[in-house]
Amino acid sequence: MLLLKMMADMTLKKKILTGYGVAFTLMGLVVAWSVANLVSLGKASDAILSENYRSILAAEKMVDALKRQDSGILLIYIGDSERGNLQFRENEALFLEWLARAKDNITITGEADLVREIEAGYRAYRYGFSQWTDLKVRPTSVFALYRKSVYPLFTKVKDACIGLRRLNEDTMYAASLKAGVVANRAIWSTSFVAGAALVVALIFSLFLAERVVRPIRGFMAASRKISAGDYAVQVPVETDDELGSLAREFNEMATKLLRYHEMNIEQIIAEKNKGEAILSSIEDGLVVFDINLNITSINPAAREMLGVTLAETVSLQCPDILPDSKLCDLIRETLETGSHPSIPEDDRMVVLTAGNRIRHCLFSVTAILGRDRHLSGIVLLLRDVTRLKEVEQLKSEFVMAASHELRTPLTSLGMSVDLLLEHADGALKEKDHDLLRVAHEEVLRMKALVNDLLDLSKIEAGRIEMEYDSVPVVTLFDHVRTVFKGQLDMKEVDLVSHIPSELPRVRADANKITWVLTNLVSNALRYLGRGGRIALRAQRIGPNVHLSVQDNGPGIPQPYQSKIFQKFVQVKGREPGGTGLGLAICKEIVRAHAGAIWVDSSPDTGSTFTFTLPINQ
Repeated sequence: MLLLKMMADMTLKKKILTGYGVAFTLMGLVVAWSVANLVSLGKASDAILSENYRSILAAEKMVDALKRQDSGILLIYIGDSERGNLQFRENEALFLEWLARAKDNITITGEADLVREIEAGYRAYRYGFSQWTDLKVRPTSVFALYRKSVYPLFTKVKDACIGLRRLNEDTMYAASLKAGVVANRAIWSTSFVAGAALVVALIFSLFLAERVVRPIRGFMAASRKISAGDYAVQVPVETDDELGSLAREFNEMATKLLRYHEMNIEQIIAEKNKGEAILSSIEDGLVVFDINLNITSINPAAREMLGVTLAETVSLQCPDILPDSKLCDLIRETLETGSHPSIPEDDRMVVLTAGNRIRHCLFSVTAILGRDRHLSGIVLLLRDVTRLKEVEQLKSEFVMAASHELRTPLTSLGMSVDLLLEHADGALKEKDHDLLRVAHEEVLRMKALVNDLLDLSKIEAGRIEMEYDSVPVVTLFDHVRTVFKGQLDMKEVDLVSHIPSELPRVRADANKITWVLTNLVSNALRYLGRGGRIALRAQRIGPNVHLSVQDNGPGIPQPYQSKIFQKFVQVKGREPGGTGLGLAICKEIVRAHAGAIWVDSSPDTGSTFTFTLPINQ
């Protein structure tokens, strides 16, 4: 209880430092105990070396020197007195040196008696050697005297040295056993101390972790409740440390959130209802997709256009409600790029069928960006333009009918003006003749306009028949060159063509595509001066062949480039040498071939008109 109270009174920093302090204290205890055991083992090993090993080494050296002295005696016996005496004296000094070391290293019981015995015996051995060397007797008698008086002394000293060695060896063995016991005791005691320290540290760590983590678990549980909308949650304050302060601040935050929620819930609901009412009142269809192309919101107008109910939209995706796969691909591309797609208005049309009703809708795709500029969804806007399409169709039919009806009176009027110019040429004044000539030109212009309107209306209504065939591009270019040969020579304009080798054939109506090329070349000739240049190019790109008409004329201003293919659009300030329908007819012919046409132009650098045709498979 005292520990719990002390822990409760500590700050979080002190608790963590206390935990580390206990761990370091236990670690220091284990280290200190290990060092003490190592010191004990070191002393045992040092005792073995200092007390026994030096005495064993001295005994070994004395035995070795004694044997060499005995060998010197044998040399004297065989007649080499000088060498034998030298060897005896040298090893005598060596023996006395190691005997002195043995006397200095007396550390165990009985070792002093053996050293004195060795010293007395060696003294007698040296005296016996001196007596033996001073005798003047026959060799056989000398050896017998050696065996009787000197050799027993040699044996006694050697046995004493061996006894000294054995005494120290036995003592060393006993010390080794004692060091082993000390080592085992050190291992077990260190293991026990380390294990006890580990257990204490583990228990203390678990206790401290529980004391620190338990309030955090309370915060997590309270946070989950707040996320679920339960703002009345409170975290119990159990300590006076930083976590206790955090708990008090958390409770204050939850209380303020509850008050804010109670104050703003009605306003939020009102704003939500207002937004839903606005969406419901919009006549255009609105569909919202998430990043997985699932429908997240749809207004009534879109449900009516797509023929789905509100319950069905919960589990539907983009391919389930949109029959045009290109539109779903466009939405998916927007999700991948994260930017609004740039789509020509002519391509922003989709046909929807709901029941027995067919709708023509103009669509737009808009990306929804979150606060961090990441894509969070897609908005699809569907604008019903069925009525406009019907009006446009009625207009086209009216233009076709009017153009057809105007052909006959214009033909009659043209013939009348031609007859007047032919038969009344001499009877008319010059001023009247000029008026007839102007009338003749205007009638021709009106006839060209009526013919263009009639052709355009037929193409738009799908009433013009296309005779598709496998056509080589070189044939189309050669025909254009033949048509404009005279005009090219007259204006001194150079017409060149660039066709790669092995260019595949295209699937096209040769007459209609020739009309497109001649119209584009005619427009280029109209604005080119003498010495100009026109280039016809063909290039395969993917499944299509790109055909281009390039000139180095004055070019097309930027504001007109986006609408140059519309009806009756002409660049202001230039002579209106045409009806303004030629490029519109070119566009419709190319679209009938499942192609596209566009222009690239810069002022004073020329223009390049390019259109695509499919490769003949």
